[in-house]
Amino acid sequence: MPYFDSNGLRLAYLDEGEGAPILLIHGFASNKDVNWVYPGWVDLMVKNGRRVIAIDNRGHGQSEGSHDPDDYGAPAMAEDARRLLDHLGIERTDVMGYSMGARITAFLTLNHPQRVRSAIFGGLGYGMITGVGNPEPIALALEAARLSDVTDRTGRAFRAFAEQTKSDRLALAACMRSSRQRISEEEVARIVQPVLVAVGTRDDIAGSPQKLAELMPNAKVLEIPNRDHMIAVGDKVYKAGVVDFLEERA
Repeated sequence: MPYFDSNGLRLAYLDEGEGAPILLIHGFASNKDVNWVYPGWVDLMVKNGRRVIAIDNRGHGQSEGSHDPDDYGAPAMAEDARRLLDHLGIERTDVMGYSMGARITAFLTLNHPQRVRSAIFGGLGYGMITGVGNPEPIALALEAARLSDVTDRTGRAFRAFAEQTKSDRLALAACMRSSRQRISEEEVARIVQPVLVAVGTRDDIAGSPQKLAELMPNAKVLEIPNRDHMIAVGDKVYKAGVVDFLEERA
């Protein structure tokens, strides 16, 4: 597995296929394999003539991290993504992020607009502006001695997911407690690249995809029927919609 140095952290990534590049940024408590390889995204993109790059965010997967909340946050992880593009010599790319990865994608697009050809915000709608709830129950669930000790419903779901992915739970708790820099409506309105906002119709975490898309001049919505936040990522409607969006953008 290849690695690169991001301001002193050793971060893992994959780089497969040839053609126009697309960078994939996974969600909280996930990793590049769980979010993109196992659901078939990497194979799909490669078969469609794409060069696929996927990063393990700091503190996730095979990447280094810390147990200090000050070392996390979407802007910092957006800089990790930018350094990966620098490392690979990629000047401009399409970018798709899911959930937390969508926030990271938004900061990458805002802070380095020349590097992003188009953006796909998966699993996150207007929650990008408002936030998606209190992080403390999730952090406490990740720090608990046993899953059976966790009573909060959302906390249990993320704790079970972290165990399934064999993640560093204390690193994830630190990430969850990091300073959550808000993105304003005015900032989102500055995103002029083509954008696809893809959210499951049963997703009670993401917030309204229509309300987010309305803020941007070149955004459209893809509703993923009958899928919630956890299972929408592998849905065939999501995949087909992304392929169509990228072909139309080209």
